[in-house]
Amino acid sequence: MSETGAVVAEESQPEKGLPEPPEGVRDPWKGLRGIMAATLALEFITFLLALPVVWKFGGGVSSAGFVIVIVLSVLMLVAAFVQRRPWGLGFALGLQAAMILCVFIHPSIGIMGAIFALIWAYVLHLRKDIAKRMREGQLYDQLGHPPGHPEGTD
Repeated sequence: MSETGAVVAEESQPEKGLPEPPEGVRDPWKGLRGIMAATLALEFITFLLALPVVWKFGGGVSSAGFVIVIVLSVLMLVAAFVQRRPWGLGFALGLQAAMILCVFIHPSIGIMGAIFALIWAYVLHLRKDIAKRMREGQLYDQLGHPPGHPEGTD
């Protein structure tokens, strides 16, 4: 297999330690990665929209602080596009920690980071629950469909 083919195969597999969906079952990890990417995109928008408000009404932030928050926000947008990589979740969580540390730039930015950290805690809870259900064979698709359900219309 070529080097490019190995990379493609690596991208489509879930992270180490997470169960793989059985044959014929939709991949729940794909949906969860979509939720994580959407959360990162929402964070990107939220932090960029908050900066002008903080700048004008919240006592302002320093130029360096302004640049730091912009860079972190843009990195969140980048992280939204790499959630299929094995290191994508770690990258997103690292950015989340950095946004919480922005409390030293301006308290409201750090508080927003903490609020999004709660959202990420819930996403991690969902991830754990999906893995548990997959191991137990309790995902909706793994349970089968009721009689009369048309085949192949998932």
